[in-house]
Amino acid sequence: MFGLTSLGMFHTAISVFAVSAGVVALVRYQAIGPDSRAGRIYIALTIATCLTGFGIFEHDGFGKPHALGVITLATLAVAFLAAHSQLLGDLAPYVERVAYSLTFFFHIIPAMAESATRLPLGTPLLQSPEDPALQAANGVCFLLFLIGATFQVRAIRRLHRQSPGIHGLGSQD
Repeated sequence: MFGLTSLGMFHTAISVFAVSAGVVALVRYQAIGPDSRAGRIYIALTIATCLTGFGIFEHDGFGKPHALGVITLATLAVAFLAAHSQLLGDLAPYVERVAYSLTFFFHIIPAMAESATRLPLGTPLLQSPEDPALQAANGVCFLLFLIGATFQVRAIRRLHRQSPGIHGLGSQD
């Protein structure tokens, strides 16, 4: 179906659930993080999405999607370390929140590429993931990420001004 292998269908399904959990976390809490059930589901499914993606080889080797998986896992590790170490000090909550949000943006890149080059069936919107229209759409999504990250950073600043001793994102569930 849609030219996907069984692993590709499983990978796509868990990525859809990951993005859905990310949307719930962003709408409900304005942040993705391990302090909410939606955030924990998002993180676990994002890791699973990356790991299953490593088994998908469209062109017989390591490619851009695999590199994005490695970058996503590294970004998740940075977010985790920001929350669980003293290395970043007062910057930790900012780095944690923006890093988790960045991984959400990373989900959007292949989602748009795969959707636009496969749908509608028989006459996809775009012929290639390198299409300039797709690159422009990725640019718009990155701009939206930057706007959202700015709002998140401002929210943390407000929280810090109200309660200077707070360093984490706080319990949300």
